[in-house]
Amino acid sequence: MKKFVGAIDQGTSSTRFIVFDHAGNIVAVDQKEHKQYYPAPGLVEHDALEIWNNTRDVIQNSLRISGLSPDDLAALGITNQRETTVLWRRSTGIPVMHAIVWQDTRTAAICDQLERDGQKELFHTRTGLPLATYFSGPKIKWMLDNQPGLHELAEAGEVLFGNIDTWLIWNLTGGVHGGIHVTDVTNASRTMLMDLSSLDWDGELLKLLDIPKKTLPRIVSSSEVYGYASSLLPRVPISGDLGDQQAALVGQCCFSAGEAKNTYGTGCFMLLNTGTDPVHSQNGLLTTVGYKFGQEPAVYCLEGSIAITGALVQWLRDNLQIIDKSSDIEPLARTVADNGDVYFVPAFSGLFAPHWRSDARGIIAGLTRYANKGHIARAVLEATAYQTREVLDAMQLDSQTTLSSLKVDGGMVVNELLMQFQSDILGVPVVRPRITETTALGAAYAAGLAVGFWQNRVELINNWAQDKQWTPTMDASVRDRYYSKWKKAVEKTMNWTN
Repeated sequence: MKKFVGAIDQGTSSTRFIVFDHAGNIVAVDQKEHKQYYPAPGLVEHDALEIWNNTRDVIQNSLRISGLSPDDLAALGITNQRETTVLWRRSTGIPVMHAIVWQDTRTAAICDQLERDGQKELFHTRTGLPLATYFSGPKIKWMLDNQPGLHELAEAGEVLFGNIDTWLIWNLTGGVHGGIHVTDVTNASRTMLMDLSSLDWDGELLKLLDIPKKTLPRIVSSSEVYGYASSLLPRVPISGDLGDQQAALVGQCCFSAGEAKNTYGTGCFMLLNTGTDPVHSQNGLLTTVGYKFGQEPAVYCLEGSIAITGALVQWLRDNLQIIDKSSDIEPLARTVADNGDVYFVPAFSGLFAPHWRSDARGIIAGLTRYANKGHIARAVLEATAYQTREVLDAMQLDSQTTLSSLKVDGGMVVNELLMQFQSDILGVPVVRPRITETTALGAAYAAGLAVGFWQNRVELINNWAQDKQWTPTMDASVRDRYYSKWKKAVEKTMNWTN
């Protein structure tokens, strides 16, 4: 019997391949960063070919280092940065341009025009999403409108669209030699093109954005055998596909309505399981598909998406060079007792949930001669916690539930200062699991369930174990004072761009 399941975790800054055993333990891993392109303020791009080559490298390296072979893998799952948009030629497999990353704001004029045309409520009702630069649909339209002759090629079926999951599956299953063109319901729900109820592409929305249906992948569940890998992993079934935040929800085993998780990565994403009926937010959150296992009904979520959290630490490292490596931020922040009345609102790509303001830009507020780099570092960490508080407040209003604790995962959860402050500013316990690579683990779970490696969700729940819990220690009056200052700083970011 094959003992392991592999998972490709293709994120905003890097690609990883992780192999898990039946207990959810990591037995092999490799990781490789890819270049970030910033052609102009507000524009963010990736090279999809570089991502594909990196994916090949990390798979080969992790197997070589661990001594495993493709024959040891029962299945392969994929999880990916969502909304990042690739268009490529069917006949050559070459992207028509760099991928437009989810953080990119170039589609603001498209979204604004749709709102002026009175289409805001239609998109929200059908897709559960606001009209925002975040999502793939406007990015597809921008590419088709700005590349001469591309729309005609798309109409002829020569141009294919995919988020990164679709791009990788197509290449893994043969590419120009019969590659499979699919995406799962979680990724499709992030395009602004899928009807949340029917789980299919919406013809009226496609017409509004002038996107040919021929260019779109077939929508499938998050857990089924889509096809088999070709030369890279011969005969290994590809059977799991989830957007990264939904994968983390599965990896955290949030299978019951009312359970929530928060992932701290490049951005920060909180998802609340709302069951098999979509809940449309009235408070700035997204309604999205959480997962769909095979023929079972889809499970929906409310999501609060924050664009810049871990990316702010990278910015401090790369742009200001206040720290040499990301892990230096915690000891630097600990050199001061508090934030020194400094607040950092990182609206580098506008504000996401719950504000959805593409006109906002980042600010540092409250600076005095007293402030030093320790206060800046602390304000950077606290920005993540404050943004999470804004999302949680909206989530509790929409769902009419009160969260008793928050499961957390992602790269930033190793930061003990941040986790304690997060618990303090929320006023609830924060719980870190034993295995923090929950995004890759969720993709592995989806793939393994499809082939019987795991028989049911009970087995997955039994794998979950707590590593550490932080409980609130901050006085409520101090919490309220800090948070009101944060809200004041957020107001100052708005109306910066026209």
